[in-house]
Amino acid sequence: MVGTTPRKTSVEGTEGVEEGVGLTALLVAAARAIETVRHDSLAQDVYAEHFVRAASACAGWPLRIQQVPGGDANPLWGRFARYFGLRTRVLDDFLLRSVHTGDARQVVLLGAGLDSRAFRLDWPSGCVVFEVDREGVLAFKHRVLDGLSAAPKATRVPIPIDLRADWVGALVDAGFDTGAPSVWLAEGLLFYLPPAAETYLIDTVDRLSTGGSALAFEVKLEKDLWEYRDSRLYTSTADQIGIDLLNLFDGEPRPDSAGDLAGKGWSTSVHTPFDFTRLHGRGPLPEENDALAGNRWVFANKP
Repeated sequence: MVGTTPRKTSVEGTEGVEEGVGLTALLVAAARAIETVRHDSLAQDVYAEHFVRAASACAGWPLRIQQVPGGDANPLWGRFARYFGLRTRVLDDFLLRSVHTGDARQVVLLGAGLDSRAFRLDWPSGCVVFEVDREGVLAFKHRVLDGLSAAPKATRVPIPIDLRADWVGALVDAGFDTGAPSVWLAEGLLFYLPPAAETYLIDTVDRLSTGGSALAFEVKLEKDLWEYRDSRLYTSTADQIGIDLLNLFDGEPRPDSAGDLAGKGWSTSVHTPFDFTRLHGRGPLPEENDALAGNRWVFANKP
């Protein structure tokens, strides 16, 4: 698959989100902006469109489904954006359910990107949200949110570090309590990592988690991602905004992280996105040559 090259920029404060994997954070933000103003919205993120407007790489991207040629029939801004809206809702629900029904009051967002959950979700008193991501991504997010005078609804602790570095040490130094229950989220992260890095991350979360902790993450199960290289979802993303997802994903066979957690005593459940489309009555449905066919959302709890 051939895609156009993502545009670069020298605009101050946008380093880290204007190219490569960082640019996908802006794609998700645009999808959340579109979802927010739908008449049948699944998730609300009033900050999302401000991230898109702040980066020149997004110039011309739609922020309303009415601005999209073909509307919901558009593979990128219709179906794929709706996928991100559904994913946002499902993972929002997971986080809030975990902190409201259990004892966990510390939440760790791994590869937090332009996630604004610390600002938009109704956290119980005493919650701390740790956001782990690269310095350039968090700096861009801070610049936008500071310009809006946004105030978090929980204690927010940004941790500007690459996940290939000693993020565990940085997390503990920032106040993470290894003796207390925690809630972990790896949204849209693991399929960019080599298998060994995914295994290390899952093992590390297990090691840092006491009983009463919870984890949600997203994986892709295809044995060969390139079998879907002609998927409308991949080709439209490359053609319309210059993001070649297949060249960003790690193509090696994935580990069985859900099975590994079960072997360590966690209770796990594995779902397709389409399970939640049926639950909520809206969202993407399966199609031929579907790049979403191998996507799984995994939920785990440590007794």
